[in-house]
Amino acid sequence: MTDTTSPTPERRGETPTGIRAAARLDRLPPSRWHRRITLVVGIGAFFDLYEIFLGGVLAAALAEQWHLGPTAKSWVIATGFLGMFVGANVLSVLADRFGRRRMFLINLAAYSFFSLLCACAPDLSWFLALRFLAGLGLGAELVLVDTYLAEFLPRAVRGRYIAHAYTFGFLGVPVAALLGARLVAAHQPLGVEGWRWLLIAGALGAGFLQVMRRQLPESPRWLVVQGRGEEAERIVAGLEERVARERGGSLPSVPEAETVPERKVPLAEMFRGDQRRRTVMWWIFQVLQTVGYYGFGSLAPVVLTAKGHTVTESLLYAALSFCGYPVGSALSVPLIDRIERRTLIIASALGIAGCGLAFGFATASWAIVTFGFLLTVCSNVFSNAFHVYQTEIFPTGLRSSAIGIAYSLSRLTSVVLPFVALSVLNDLGPAAVFTGSAGLMLLLCADVALLGPRSTGRSLERI
Repeated sequence: MTDTTSPTPERRGETPTGIRAAARLDRLPPSRWHRRITLVVGIGAFFDLYEIFLGGVLAAALAEQWHLGPTAKSWVIATGFLGMFVGANVLSVLADRFGRRRMFLINLAAYSFFSLLCACAPDLSWFLALRFLAGLGLGAELVLVDTYLAEFLPRAVRGRYIAHAYTFGFLGVPVAALLGARLVAAHQPLGVEGWRWLLIAGALGAGFLQVMRRQLPESPRWLVVQGRGEEAERIVAGLEERVARERGGSLPSVPEAETVPERKVPLAEMFRGDQRRRTVMWWIFQVLQTVGYYGFGSLAPVVLTAKGHTVTESLLYAALSFCGYPVGSALSVPLIDRIERRTLIIASALGIAGCGLAFGFATASWAIVTFGFLLTVCSNVFSNAFHVYQTEIFPTGLRSSAIGIAYSLSRLTSVVLPFVALSVLNDLGPAAVFTGSAGLMLLLCADVALLGPRSTGRSLERI
């Protein structure tokens, strides 16, 4: 054990190297401060996931109110994802250029503003345009959540704490469906259509979170890569002092650096050497996981109406199924640092495929809810494992850009998915939709097994 008052090189004011700053962060025991930033960042995940799964709720509600056909319903779901595709590409690259904290504030401000305007949309054209702009603002939110937490959290608890953040975040999924079912059934609370209240709630909540996030520090790992070592030193030293006070004045010693310091990395590095293999693997993964994971959440209310249920019944059944999202996320917490991430991703993907097939063929209400619930439980063990995994396979200088560009492919797939899936749904029925989804999840498992590196329990720099 080393007392924090000892005159280590870093505390004498010398600029820490990338590895030294990273090693100092990694060796810290988890503290109240780590738990607090996990909560604050996790609240942002709540609004992102609320918005993602709101598309299916809005499609079901507006189809009845505005008498929308299949193509219009597809656009209601797709426009938010189209905005997220653009936002994920642009804001994630800017986060590697201008910092994680700054992009956190910009993306939430844009989402809150345009979502509030969308709640006032007089017709479908305005609605679609404003949903696109709100999605653009929110496009990099989960990318920034993953990147920011991974760069601050000690490696021993990195998986568990990110899983905790998403457990809170995924409460947004059943909230979207339950609020949707209640507000649609109420028709016009306070003289305003229920679907408008869903957008207002998201906008106001994100605006409140904007105030909370202004207190977050910038990532020291990012600062070091940018050559701003003195700023990184102040943040790391302040965090060490805070944790030391909480633990009674001493901290574990800083291990010797095992690898070379992190540095600025050109974007083209994604396509060279070992990074090329990881990039290709993750691009394939993001396209395939969208169908199995987001496909269910965004299409479930529409699929249930195709099975013959009313809009209110469909939203209620979807809400009950969606309760599996926070449950699955909580279940991942004790698993995620004990089981190799790659193995956990493959096992949970197989669970998604099996439960999806059962949901697609189910006709009884109890079977629909049961298999929908089990599917979402598997989905969030899967989701938390891959959100942690993607932060670990790219270097700091590329992390936000590499994750964001790959993540944008999932959003682009989400734009196309409603048109393809709803056509298959109308022509062949729910069973065909989920049979195709299961096949793609099997391809995903092969992709990760063949090309994915091991990462659990290792420092970001060593991986």
